[in-house]
Amino acid sequence: AEAHRDAEVVKMVTSLSVFFRNSLSKGRDVITLRAERDQVSSYLEIQQIRYSDILDYEIHIPEDLLDCMVPKLVLQPLVENAIYHGTKNKRGIGRIVISGESQNDDILLRVADDGAGMDEEQLQALQAGVYEDRHTGLGLVNVHKRIKLYCGDGYGLSVESALGKGTTVSIRLPKRTQIHL
Repeated sequence: AEAHRDAEVVKMVTSLSVFFRNSLSKGRDVITLRAERDQVSSYLEIQQIRYSDILDYEIHIPEDLLDCMVPKLVLQPLVENAIYHGTKNKRGIGRIVISGESQNDDILLRVADDGAGMDEEQLQALQAGVYEDRHTGLGLVNVHKRIKLYCGDGYGLSVESALGKGTTVSIRLPKRTQIHL
């Protein structure tokens, strides 16, 4: 691919290798937010090559949060949902914005899309599935349970959505440089 200067193939293979290396994380279940950001960035680069005509994204996580420890694979399943249940069901280019901020002793991460969104009934059903541990088919229950397991009851996911306007999933995590299992 490099010899033929096929930049898209080189970019995808590089992104795949970063994605798989970070997925393995030397067997660790908790990684730095920097590694988690790199993981989701690789995933989005791959998806953007697949869906270049319908997907755009941005990642804004402050540098001072990147050494904090987080359970691995908390962002990628949310981004996957944003693509498959949000932006793919929208006319035109869909946008996904991943952001992070510090809130006292916590980190608040958000995955927002401007896709199809949900009406109030769909949103309530999704929230019930996440919070009451019912299978929703969207991977959110697993992420929510893992956050609670590693971080405690005060942490996890919350979801906001409006039909035709998009969905935002927020992740509340403790701001720590170590998480003891």
